[in-house]
Amino acid sequence: MKKNNFLSEKFKIVLSIFLIAIPGFLSCSESESIGQTEKMPFIKGVYGNPGTLLEAGYAFDELGLNAIFVRSISLNDELFETAKDQNVKVFVEFPTLLGRNYVEEHPEAWPIDETGNPSPPADWFMGVCPTDPDFKEYRSNQLREILETYEVGGIFLDYVHWHAQFESADPILPETCFCDRCTTQFSEKNGLDIAGTDIAERADWILENADSQWREWRNIVLNEWMTDMKAIVKESQPEAKVGIFYCSWFPEDHDGALYKTLGIDVEAFAEIADVLSPMLFHKMKDRKPEWVSEYTSWLGDLIEESVENKPLVWPIVQAHDSPVEVSPEEFRQVMMEGSKPPSTGIMMFSDRSLLDNREKIDVMRQFYTEND
Repeated sequence: MKKNNFLSEKFKIVLSIFLIAIPGFLSCSESESIGQTEKMPFIKGVYGNPGTLLEAGYAFDELGLNAIFVRSISLNDELFETAKDQNVKVFVEFPTLLGRNYVEEHPEAWPIDETGNPSPPADWFMGVCPTDPDFKEYRSNQLREILETYEVGGIFLDYVHWHAQFESADPILPETCFCDRCTTQFSEKNGLDIAGTDIAERADWILENADSQWREWRNIVLNEWMTDMKAIVKESQPEAKVGIFYCSWFPEDHDGALYKTLGIDVEAFAEIADVLSPMLFHKMKDRKPEWVSEYTSWLGDLIEESVENKPLVWPIVQAHDSPVEVSPEEFRQVMMEGSKPPSTGIMMFSDRSLLDNREKIDVMRQFYTEND
């Protein structure tokens, strides 16, 4: 009888411990399902010029936003202070290798194709030669000026690729850059004696005889840009996050053009960035909404298996009607797909698309507020 009483008391103790543990376990599971971390809530953002939402009479906090991702050209004191007053973090998009309005006045920075000619604009996009030292100094000084003026949540590096245009189902993928500066640096780096009396002949020799080394060198140039920009951010504001917006192709898409043409190695980006923001513009790339979570799942596996310094994942999804309409229902679906693990934040492109169809504002508000 005494033994049974003892077992009964022991059972009560174990049951009590179990019941106490359940709420904490459930709380942890619920947080993980919406991507929260211990240090930061799930990021709920909008990208573009969010000041247009204020001008239209909306408030960031009323829309459920806790972050804005603002183009650097749209950042101003009033926007920054309003966001701060509403407890909304300000992340600044930085147009890293966008050459428009620079190469026109500095032809030495214009990317050169394999024929030896300046590569034309790729639709709306105009890139730059990443090895031009004056352009790098120009961008570095711009970045320092932003950081000296505003205490930001982070800087998101944009246009981090060699000259090309990938935001469509039929991308424009020129071969660049074969300027004398690039081919000289490439040959010195790899100890090569490149044959040819002009740019076209040298480009032909490289593509025929040293293609894999050429692709690797181009990737190194890009990674050095990211590393150097990150160093500028951390030197000025150590707590600010460094994000990278990048093309969300799978490695095998378009005959491997992510690495071969754009120069992007996602694994290398993941080692550099605090946050990766794949540009999951499903309509522009003629994909189904489900592709959004298929990509982030692939990215999560890559990070888990191959990356030592694991970045956060905050996708940017499409609300913008291009090349065809994104319905409010479809917008909600891609928001849901993009918020699945491993994502710990999400943002939508762009503020203008919300104002063009205000049903999408209701979708965003509901989605963000119901996940408070």
